[in-house]
Amino acid sequence: MKLSVAKVREIGPILRRLFINTLFDSTFMQLGILIGPAFAVAVNLQLVIGTLISSSIALGISTGVSAYESEMIERERKTIELEKALFREMENTEITENYRSYAMILSLVNFATPLACCGIIITPLVLSSFGLLSVSVAAWISIILAMLIVFTAGVYFGRYAKGNPLLKGLRMVGFGILAFVAGYLIQIWIV
Repeated sequence: MKLSVAKVREIGPILRRLFINTLFDSTFMQLGILIGPAFAVAVNLQLVIGTLISSSIALGISTGVSAYESEMIERERKTIELEKALFREMENTEITENYRSYAMILSLVNFATPLACCGIIITPLVLSSFGLLSVSVAAWISIILAMLIVFTAGVYFGRYAKGNPLLKGLRMVGFGILAFVAGYLIQIWIV
């Protein structure tokens, strides 16, 4: 699966979009899970950690498979159009092999993104399980880390779009806070 710079440029925009979408999805999902330990008096830390990990794996599988399948469908359609234009079969050519490589790369990145976010966000909770932090403090540090992830992604978006990186980062944090507050209000309403 050797890709040249030109080939990477071809999938770069797709990879960037899918990565950022999955990054936000996974971070906001994990923020929703962190609401419980941030405000609860008694927390089953193993349950929270297990929920974060299992949800991240499930989201990774979901986004990885959907990225692979949707990319293969798009590439198959392009191959059919190319075959019609060239009046020849394209199966087992460099073009179709590249399409499979692209889909696999996109899939792997989308699978790994929620796991990487989880690895960052879960660290304070793991430290809490060793008695190094209280659960509440660990949960708030995890929430801050989640906000830093979306802020960093927003700054990247701002730079890439040649806009205001700080403003874009703060806007993304605003959406993160909105998701957190919505989850908090739902939790209050249910409990």
